[in-house]
Amino acid sequence: MTRQRRGEETARRLLDTALAVYADDGPQGFTMRAVTGRGGISVGSLYHHFGSFPGLATALYSACLADLLDALVEAVEGVDDPRAGVRAIVVAYLGFVREHPAKARFIHASPYLGHVEPGAAAAAKTSRLDALVAWLRPHVASGAIAGLPVPVIEILLIGPVAEVARRWIAGAPEADLDEAARLLPEPIWQSLRRHPPAS
Repeated sequence: MTRQRRGEETARRLLDTALAVYADDGPQGFTMRAVTGRGGISVGSLYHHFGSFPGLATALYSACLADLLDALVEAVEGVDDPRAGVRAIVVAYLGFVREHPAKARFIHASPYLGHVEPGAAAAAKTSRLDALVAWLRPHVASGAIAGLPVPVIEILLIGPVAEVARRWIAGAPEADLDEAARLLPEPIWQSLRRHPPAS
């Protein structure tokens, strides 16, 4: 095995171990000692691959967020109808939360952990968000979706779904992923579609 391959496997093991530690022990147990101890990897190796423990946390956050956004991009591939695309994005987001709860918990808690470095979200989002914008652009041009700034479209499209996810992760009894997948797509679509001017 080459040195590069060994290095890649060690970095992957650190990321996997960090996610497992967070999933099992929560934010209080998410420490460098816990991750290196469980993974059987030296602190020096962690610093070699990620520069610091915040560097590892940032890389994990970016990887988890990229996986979520990849699922959203995949959900609208080949979907020509904008209303159906909005529904596909909502269902894909909530499906990701259900299928990958550890990643979802880390994504939604990371901004408050104090470990993730500023700008991590932007770095992970750029190319994937560009792909979603590329899907939206012709629907905006056709008049099906309102010509709003991209950050506003992102808030309207993702904000309600992310809030359901956060409440579900926190164990809120009113947060039902199946119900949200059934009820949210239409009001989100109505907030995005271009409405005719009032007469």
